[in-house]
Amino acid sequence: MNTVRMILCGNVEDSRMNPSEKVGVVSVVFVSTEEEKIKNKLKKLQDKNPEKFYMEYVTPLDVDLTSLEHYPSIEISKNDLQ
Repeated sequence: MNTVRMILCGNVEDSRMNPSEKVGVVSVVFVSTEEEKIKNKLKKLQDKNPEKFYMEYVTPLDVDLTSLEHYPSIEISKNDLQ
C-alpha cells in the first residue's frame, strides 16, 4: 500500500484579524513518502523550535481522511491560547 508521511506543526500565534487575541494554528510543514527523511526532518524541526508541537502522521494515498477513525489533527485548548 502506498503511503504518505506528513509532519504537522501546532503552535499559538497572535490573531491576524485581532492581534490582541491568540489563535491555535496547525500546519502541514513537510511531506514525504520516505520514513527516514521524515524522521530526520522531524528531529531538526523539534531541535530548532522546541516551543512548537510537531507530530508525524502516516496515511495511505488516495483516501478520504475523514472516513478514517483518526486523521491528522492537533487539539489546542483555550488554556493553550492564553
